[in-house]
Amino acid sequence: MSASFSTLAEFRAVLATAPDADPAATAAAQDRNGQLTKPPGALGRLEDLAIWYAGWRGTDTPSLEKPQVIVFAGNHGVCAQGVSAFPPEVTVQMVANFEHGGAAINQLSQAFGAKMDVHAVDLDNPTADFTVAPAMTEDEVIAALRTGWDAVDPDADLLVTGEMGIGNTTSAAAIGAAIMGGDAAEWTGRGTGVDDAGLVRKTDVVARGLALHDVSDPLEALRCLGGRELAAMAGAIAAARAHRIPVILDGFICTAAAATLEKSVPGALDHAVAGHLSAEDAHRKMLDGIGKEPLLQLGLRLGEGSGAALAIGVLKGAIACHSGMATFAEAGVAAGEA
Repeated sequence: MSASFSTLAEFRAVLATAPDADPAATAAAQDRNGQLTKPPGALGRLEDLAIWYAGWRGTDTPSLEKPQVIVFAGNHGVCAQGVSAFPPEVTVQMVANFEHGGAAINQLSQAFGAKMDVHAVDLDNPTADFTVAPAMTEDEVIAALRTGWDAVDPDADLLVTGEMGIGNTTSAAAIGAAIMGGDAAEWTGRGTGVDDAGLVRKTDVVARGLALHDVSDPLEALRCLGGRELAAMAGAIAAARAHRIPVILDGFICTAAAATLEKSVPGALDHAVAGHLSAEDAHRKMLDGIGKEPLLQLGLRLGEGSGAALAIGVLKGAIACHSGMATFAEAGVAAGEA
C-alpha cells in the first residue's frame, strides 16, 4: 500500500479513513481470555494488551513473530542556537554506528527478534532554524512522511519507530507546547544533558518558535517546528495503521511525532501503546495528552526506539500467555478453581 498523499490535507484525509481493529477478533479474544486457566484479571494489563493486539491482527489467538524496528535520522537547523550538548556531526556518526550494529537499539532489536532498519533522511540538508523560518516546506514534510510510510514492511506484525537527531528534543518540546498548550518552560527539558545556561537558551528557542509560527493545526506544528525524522516517524506510524500493524511508541520525541496524528484525527493512535515513560520531564504530560499509560518506567532517555524495543518483550509475554495457555475445558480444570 503506497502513500497516497501529496499535501498535508490529503495526509489528514488518509488518517481519517484508516481502518479500525477487527471487532469480531476483539470479541473472540475477550471470550478466550475469560476461559483461560487463571482467575479473572490475574494477568492485569497483559490481558488488555493481548486483546488489543488480537483485534488489530484479526485473530483471537495471535502470535508475534515479525517485529520491525525502524530508526530515522535527521539534522536540525535549530542546532545553530546552541540547544544541544552535542554537535550536529554526531547524527551522521550515530547512523554509521547503527548500520554497523554498535548501538543499544541494535542489541535490543536482536534480543527481541526484531528486524531493524535505518533511514537517514536527507542529512546533508538540515531543516531550517525554526526561530527564523518554518522548519520544512510542505513539500519537504510530505517527502519525510512518505519516507516513513514506505519504510514499513507490510508483512511485519509490530512496529517500533526510533530516532536520531541532535536538537530533536527541542523540536519535540515545541510541538508538545503547540498542540497541547502551555508555555515553553513546561515542555523544555535537558535532552542529552544541557547545563543550566543551556536549558535557559533552549527554552527561549522554543518560546521564539512558538511565537513565530501559526501552529494551531497539529500537522502545521510538525512542519514548522519538527524535523525530518519526526515526520518520518509520523508517516511510519500512519502506515502501520493502514496495514493494521500494532505500534509501540518510544519516548518523548517519538511521542511528539505520534501526537501530531492523534491531535489531527482523534483515534489515529488506537493501534499504538506507549512503551515506556522516559526521564524527560514532559514525557508524562505528553502521554497524558494522548491518553496513553506507559508499560515500563526505567529512567531511560536514550531515544533510538530503545524503550519501545524493550517493551516488545512485555507484549510478547502477553501474547504468549493469551494464545498459548489452556482453557479450563482443555485443561480439565473446573472454572473458578484455578
